[in-house]
Amino acid sequence: MAKPNKVIINCAITGAIHTPSMSPYLPVTPEQITEAAVGAAEAGAAIVHLHARHPETGAPDQTPEAFAKFLPHIKQRTNAVINLTTGGAPTMTIEERVRPAATFKPELASLNLGSMNFGLFGMLGRFGDKLKHDWERTYLSNKDIVFRNTFGQIQHILETCSGNGTRFEFECYDTAHLYNLKHFLDQGLVNGPLFIQTVFGLQGGIGAHPEDVMHMRRTADRLFGDQYRWSVLGAGRNQMPIAAMAAAMGGGVRVGLEDSIWIGPGQLATSNAEQVKRVRQIVEGLGLEVATPDEARDMLGLKGANQVGF
Repeated sequence: MAKPNKVIINCAITGAIHTPSMSPYLPVTPEQITEAAVGAAEAGAAIVHLHARHPETGAPDQTPEAFAKFLPHIKQRTNAVINLTTGGAPTMTIEERVRPAATFKPELASLNLGSMNFGLFGMLGRFGDKLKHDWERTYLSNKDIVFRNTFGQIQHILETCSGNGTRFEFECYDTAHLYNLKHFLDQGLVNGPLFIQTVFGLQGGIGAHPEDVMHMRRTADRLFGDQYRWSVLGAGRNQMPIAAMAAAMGGGVRVGLEDSIWIGPGQLATSNAEQVKRVRQIVEGLGLEVATPDEARDMLGLKGANQVGF
């Protein structure tokens, strides 16, 4: 594939996993999300991956109205690829989750490739006495969350966005999700170049051992050959070690406060840009170059920022 030495840095700005009581640096308001995304782009992120939150409670908010408060501002201030979630939060319906991507027709949207148990309860031991909002405890203590991404639901998102020219960041939390993606490729519902984001270290998905990373890469190579671009994200303390592994193996990397609120052992990251700068040091220390937004567009076959709906 083109530009094999260019590494795409993708930054997930706020997400729906961490809650505002965990870190004062987690972007919550539209203004905070805007500044965080612009800062990440200035630090070297070619892609910014976006969720919205309620500005007072920090709860996940998947309404198009919430996204409309920051999308135009980010687009005006940066050339970064804007990537909208269709994952939302695992407690949302598929209709809620797809609305921002259907409304705003982004260059890129995330898409989860399989149903899974989704365990956030492990964070209660560390943060339980710090939670300020009732919703946080209810959300984190739930041991019965199944993040539903059935074949029908995945197809619904693909077909809903099919006329928009939107391409996808395919989030794969286990090897079965790679096989699910192969099914949709064989059915002609997706086409290359595929952008595959393999996710490690979340409770309910594949682990974060180096052998797990290798296994996902080998499986993707066997299933997709030269039809895909590979990227990784490691949850929590796994973020930088897994990013370093992937970059050394020719992959892209994703960082951001959605995936980890840390910059080092017991040390909160003060911004998304801080994580981008750290992973950029790793990438460039390996003798590799960071892709610009326009290079990422070329590598992923994106339509361009002038063809979005915001």
